[in-house]
Amino acid sequence: MTNIRFLGVAGYEIVSASHRVLVDPFLTGNPLAPCSHEELETPDLILVSHAAYDHLGDTAAIALRTEAPVVCGADVARMLTEAGVPDSQIRRTIWGVVVEVGGLIVRPVECHHWSSGMLANGTSVTGVPLAFIFETEPGVRIYHYGDTSIFDMNMIGRLYTPSVGLIGCTVPAELTVNDGGAGRVVSGELSPSEAASVVEMLGLRVAIASHYLALNDDVREFTEHVERLGGVGRPVALAPLVGDIVVTDGTVAEVQVAV
Repeated sequence: MTNIRFLGVAGYEIVSASHRVLVDPFLTGNPLAPCSHEELETPDLILVSHAAYDHLGDTAAIALRTEAPVVCGADVARMLTEAGVPDSQIRRTIWGVVVEVGGLIVRPVECHHWSSGMLANGTSVTGVPLAFIFETEPGVRIYHYGDTSIFDMNMIGRLYTPSVGLIGCTVPAELTVNDGGAGRVVSGELSPSEAASVVEMLGLRVAIASHYLALNDDVREFTEHVERLGGVGRPVALAPLVGDIVVTDGTVAEVQVAV
């Protein structure tokens, strides 16, 4: 079985008998963080989808403390090296360039988003955002959506057959602020119905809502859409609270509530 602990927004600690993986570990500044980054056990590797602060999060601090390797894009790598992470600890990659790091094979796949950060001197760095597919044990092949918007993902589903998906369906309202720009943001990268379409295109067996802190109407709407999907092997739809652990074998899953 694989345990997937929800750290908030799109952050996860994923543990199986043979792997311990962190994805987008945003804890400092997370008002509902279930732990501090210092309390996390040493991972085999850290995956970072893109440079946004609530995804890059505490990656540099964790990498420096634990010496865990990091898989990321070139812009994130530049920010990490500036923070003192040795270049030898970083594996840069992009869509299609499959890597093996920390004993885990990681497949970066297409992600329709942006990745942009800033160095200490005010220089902007931009790069390519990543979604990830990786297998923690036979039958548990996890897709992390990396903040993508919707596009035709049928081929990803056919070629790589993920069984468990971490799928954004909303925005964390607790972190939403007025950025001073014109107008207002109406939705996140995937609406609940679009996120359910991603579940269908990928052929997921377990669909886990992502990209939130507290549960909201979008999350509930996503699980309802997934539960209405037809066909053989209707997927399980789950919406854990921050700190909860989803336990899955890639076919069935249950939530263990944090205490």
